[in-house]
Amino acid sequence: MTFPERYSGLPEYAFPRLRTLLDAHAPGGEVMHMTIGEPKHPFPNWVPEVLAQAVDGFAKYPPNDGAPELLDAISGWLDRRYGVDVPQNQIMALNGTREGLFNALIALCPEQTARGEKPVVLIPNPFYQVYAVAAVTVGAEPVFLPATAENHFLPDYSQLSPEILNRTEVAFICSPTNPQGAVADRDYWANLIALAEKYDFKIFADECYSEIYRDTPPPGALEVAREGGADPERVTIFHSLSKRSNLPGLRSGFVAGGPESIKRVRQLRAYAGAPLPLPLQRVAERAWTDEAHVAENRALYQEKYQIADQIFAGIPGYRAPEAGFFLWLPVEDGEEAAMKLWLDTGVRVLPGAYLSRDVNEENPGKGFIRVALVAPKEDMTRGLIQIRDCLYK
Repeated sequence: MTFPERYSGLPEYAFPRLRTLLDAHAPGGEVMHMTIGEPKHPFPNWVPEVLAQAVDGFAKYPPNDGAPELLDAISGWLDRRYGVDVPQNQIMALNGTREGLFNALIALCPEQTARGEKPVVLIPNPFYQVYAVAAVTVGAEPVFLPATAENHFLPDYSQLSPEILNRTEVAFICSPTNPQGAVADRDYWANLIALAEKYDFKIFADECYSEIYRDTPPPGALEVAREGGADPERVTIFHSLSKRSNLPGLRSGFVAGGPESIKRVRQLRAYAGAPLPLPLQRVAERAWTDEAHVAENRALYQEKYQIADQIFAGIPGYRAPEAGFFLWLPVEDGEEAAMKLWLDTGVRVLPGAYLSRDVNEENPGKGFIRVALVAPKEDMTRGLIQIRDCLYK
């Protein structure tokens, strides 16, 4: 059996380092995949019907920016969820938010700052890998700021020097955070937006986990920006149906922001993008107008939070996630812990260092593993108990 076949459940960026670690034979018994954040809850039962009714749309080129009906559904959701009025020309449907996060930086980050300097892109550390790849693609300098327990797992960009902030063109923020499950509150957003106003950079708010939370809906970046009267171009938000609606295979999300920003993102799509097929847009349209399935999905994760809290009660350093569907569990060494779990129990988790970058010879993810709570409840419970018993007893 080849390495890719044996370890096909692990993300590609983990292969190089695990190749030398996982040469041992796979453990006997059942393998539990808890590495990837691929939702396993049922998607809405009306999806096949809507798709069948719209199947003729496969015979047409899809609207490049999103069908008017889909954009209207997204606009309506933003109004209901955040109380912000976003017209259709300030929204673009995405073929998955990874496309949007990558292409928006190409569209909106200049090759040089107004002073003729190399631009900077600010990135939390740990982070979703596309942030760094996009920064390198546009020739910017990625600057990584630690997101640790000391700062509530949200980077404090205000600690940076004026020299860096004056070169900053875009700052990425994910809230709720991946992997730690922290939420940026209104004060955090307001302070970051004020910093961006002072130094004239854009905020890319990755809010793909916004509908999975314990009790209180996380505030939105665009919501806080509008309340504070910020420049309309200051904040660009990204949302997805993958987590909210358990439709990762639909590859549907959206980007919304200022009219000039979305105009430029749409222009790039016209030359280099891949619009969502029209039948899939019809499914997305229905998904953004239906909250019943979202509430059911959230209730399932709320049950899982409680189970995790019970299993890891008393474990030093355990922090219950506020939102999202990952556990960020403290260990002495993430690689060693992942290796031990795999060999002893067949449970696969992701070493935290693989989501982070070494900065000043420190990696803020090294002492953690990321555990996805996406499996059916019974399977997840069994996997969490195995993790606890293997690593903490």
